[in-house]
Amino acid sequence: MQQHVHVVVNDMAAWQPYYPSQTLVTANDYLNSGSDGDRHHIVNLCHDLSYLSTGYYVSLLAEARGQRVLPSVTTINDLNNFKHYQLLTNVLDKPSSRYLDHYTDSSLELVICFGQSSIDEFSGFARQLFERYPCPIIRVSLRWDGRWYIDSLAAGSLNQLTDDEQTVFGNALDQFNKKVWRKGRTKKEYRYDLAILYNPNEAIPTSDKKALQQFIKAAKEADIEAELITADDFNRLLEFDALFIRETTRISHYTYHFAKKAEANGLVVIDHPESIVKCANKVFLKELLEKHNVGMPKSELLFADNTTDYQQLGQQLGYPVVLKIPDGSFSIGVEKADNAEQFKAVAEQLFKQSTILLAQEFLKTDYDWRIGVLNNRPIYACQYFMARNHWQIYNHKESSAKGKSGSFTTLGVHQAPKDVVKIALQATRLIGDGLYGVDVKVTDQGPVIIEINDNPSIEWGVEDLHLGYELYRLIMADFGRRLDEQ
Repeated sequence: MQQHVHVVVNDMAAWQPYYPSQTLVTANDYLNSGSDGDRHHIVNLCHDLSYLSTGYYVSLLAEARGQRVLPSVTTINDLNNFKHYQLLTNVLDKPSSRYLDHYTDSSLELVICFGQSSIDEFSGFARQLFERYPCPIIRVSLRWDGRWYIDSLAAGSLNQLTDDEQTVFGNALDQFNKKVWRKGRTKKEYRYDLAILYNPNEAIPTSDKKALQQFIKAAKEADIEAELITADDFNRLLEFDALFIRETTRISHYTYHFAKKAEANGLVVIDHPESIVKCANKVFLKELLEKHNVGMPKSELLFADNTTDYQQLGQQLGYPVVLKIPDGSFSIGVEKADNAEQFKAVAEQLFKQSTILLAQEFLKTDYDWRIGVLNNRPIYACQYFMARNHWQIYNHKESSAKGKSGSFTTLGVHQAPKDVVKIALQATRLIGDGLYGVDVKVTDQGPVIIEINDNPSIEWGVEDLHLGYELYRLIMADFGRRLDEQ
């Protein structure tokens, strides 16, 4: 193998059937290694690629470190959610169809390794599938029900290959390693009815009813007919030309399924699924911001499989220590520990939700800055104050509405400190050109990034208090621009 390609496995025993390689590394060693600045290519062969698994984090951190990884986080999520949005149609070419015409069973299981199949007639099919889902090993289940179709699609595991399949895998890896790694071309997008996805029953909505009506009104001025839709309208999505998600996004959630289906079918979409993946995980953001020297609190990753010296780490970060699950939002999954005993207890509790946690120094401030950014331009600025008698903006242990969240002040972007706006733009340029809300704390050493939200709150009488209706018009005009440019 070429020295610039690193193969990541759960344990060295999984590689026993193949030739020894100096480029082989365990997942645990890779996750703990940190970024060395080199642009390695990573082949992720972990046996579990489910959301927030160790295998998932290998691909997630490889991307954050600027390394080309196979499979990417996007591919992993696509495969994990294949049932929700089947993105393949008419994939069987003439050779594979002729093979199936003479096939007597009603099902066929295939293993595809780096776009290659052991059945010659499926070489074109395997190549096309690999181009759409670039994953080292793909298990495909074909079924007959009046026609042949893909019943299931999943990432394959190295330790489940038969002897014959191991031979196919070894040969395919050798050939693939001689090719040039490149990203697939993105599909073009098209044009003029907008779906606004929201949840009328969401406890903390990203936009309230009045704000949603302002969006609908502003859309008409941009020649866009906007309509509110809910999770029940998934099958209607392709009636529209664009999707605007106004609901808290998560990876293992229908909001991400909507975004992926929209992207796959050429709709203009905010939040773009890639932004959801990047912003939803604080571990990814930690690695990304560190790599690009963007200011952030002192942070360390905790691994469930590692032995952690909580006493030493607590002294290093200073008490209190803040612990976060990677994909929490609205202060959910964020806890504080005041000593080593609490530190360990809180970590053990949060490890039940994620195999990796983020530990950060606690920065006490009266408020966080929130800079709203659209298409790499700042469009609003807010100060979010901590909830009464609490250290976070949201206090989920407080039952009264008055004590649940802190107050706010909305300002013009020009009134926010220049270095706060500057660091917010530095951060969002690493994510994309969508709509983001960047949380910033100001310290004696300068501003630091706390979080980048792909689905920032825009509520009537809060974020729009300075610009008013103009804020909604700006966002809808940007949808119009994106549609027109297509």
